[in-house]
Amino acid sequence: MDLHAKRYDTGEPLAIRIENGVIVSVAASDRTPTTWVSPSFFDPQINGCLGIAFNSPKLRPDDVRTVADECQAHGIGGFFPTLITGSFEDLRHGFATLTRAVDADAELSRRLPGYHLEGPYFSAEDGPRGAHPKEHVRDPDWDEFRRWQDAAGGRIRMVTIAPEKAGAIPFIAKLAAAGVVVAIGHTAATGDQIRAAADAGARTSTHLGNGAHATLPRHPNYIWEQLAEDRLWCSVISDGHHLSAAVLKCIVRAKGPNRTLITCDASSLAGCKPGAYREWGTDLEVLESGKVVLAGTPYLAGSGHFTDRCVRTMIDFAGVSLKDAVDMAAVRPRELMGMPVPRIEANQPADLVAFEWSPGEALRVVSNPQAGRKTATH
Repeated sequence: MDLHAKRYDTGEPLAIRIENGVIVSVAASDRTPTTWVSPSFFDPQINGCLGIAFNSPKLRPDDVRTVADECQAHGIGGFFPTLITGSFEDLRHGFATLTRAVDADAELSRRLPGYHLEGPYFSAEDGPRGAHPKEHVRDPDWDEFRRWQDAAGGRIRMVTIAPEKAGAIPFIAKLAAAGVVVAIGHTAATGDQIRAAADAGARTSTHLGNGAHATLPRHPNYIWEQLAEDRLWCSVISDGHHLSAAVLKCIVRAKGPNRTLITCDASSLAGCKPGAYREWGTDLEVLESGKVVLAGTPYLAGSGHFTDRCVRTMIDFAGVSLKDAVDMAAVRPRELMGMPVPRIEANQPADLVAFEWSPGEALRVVSNPQAGRKTATH
């Protein structure tokens, strides 16, 4: 495969030869390509898509492959399957099923190098809890976590937790000591509790600005406190629905592109046609715009888009460059997780994404060189 495309970070036209998923050579292109090339996106938070939820008690290994293939069609070369708050058995089943899928498929294992546990150790308050079921919210339990980690084959590499929960700070310290990346999220914590979590080893905030009360004190509040804590990176859902342009711009300016991650937080309804659905025992609706809401209300109930959409919206809303937006979706997540970042160099895996984009226009993934797949405009 010969790919002529501009580097996303410099605009330099390149001729890239790829054979068997490996970059054989990189040279200056004698063409004027309109396509861009970058490392593939890596999303730390994918809950499912196309009606498939990793939390489902009916999850099968084939479902895992279906989600991974759909994600790859959106330029997502790798991601952390994410399980949210639920019963012990549902979470154990999800982790065990994911592990059966990746153990049976080396290529899938490469694309899904770890899992993200988002909950159940969250605030039970309306607002911070978000769409997580209240009946399953509970305090941290190390033995319970260890049993999930056993079912996951040791692949739980990220945990989101509310630091105000009883026992949360020593729990965070244990996770950090075990090499798990700890994130703060779905929290009503005080500034002291957020700083104590960072002291214990918390390193980032999950979808900052969402999973919060509808109204907050002007100051102090837990959004300001997380923005001000320099030891914390943060992820944001830049899909155009979860955060306004002004909020997204302020978060990126506070943390900087070097400490901000893009996540699409794709729910089980991502990629589904507009219409009425029922998930988590709740009536939901996918609107024509792709926005997922509680049926008959304007309230968000998960994300209906993928990372490619979020990259384009980050550029439009936050006013950042293409390089910075792609780095937030491809480089920063891998750096936070201690994973190698794909390089556009000879003798490197062709873990790349080629896409078309121009300022003010949609971003359209053309292909993933390792998969040769094409997708639609976002």
